[in-house]
Amino acid sequence: MKRRPGTILPIEEAILSAGLDLRHRGSSEFHGFAIARHMETFGEAHQLTAYGTLYKALGRLEAGGLLESRWEDPDVALAEGRPRRRFYRVTGAGERALAAAILERGHGFKLPRTGLASS
Repeated sequence: MKRRPGTILPIEEAILSAGLDLRHRGSSEFHGFAIARHMETFGEAHQLTAYGTLYKALGRLEAGGLLESRWEDPDVALAEGRPRRRFYRVTGAGERALAAAILERGHGFKLPRTGLASS
């Protein structure tokens, strides 16, 4: 089943919502593990059947212009002894897509206070 152009899947809604919530809490960027942890904390982990599901959704959102990403400085990751992270941020188009999805689906998602109107 193909989805209508301009629609987003529930996991994509959850990612955008979590990203905006993290922004509201002071983190303008996030990496995949932070989003997964946020989704687990706020009861949206059922969306994640595997971490591969998350990263595929992040890729779709970026390809659609709803997220932007950048790679972390490799020296930071090396100094911390871990793999390099890819940081994402929700774009204005991502904010609008989430607002439209919430209105269309009537979900109980609450938009973080980012200036988006829900009516």
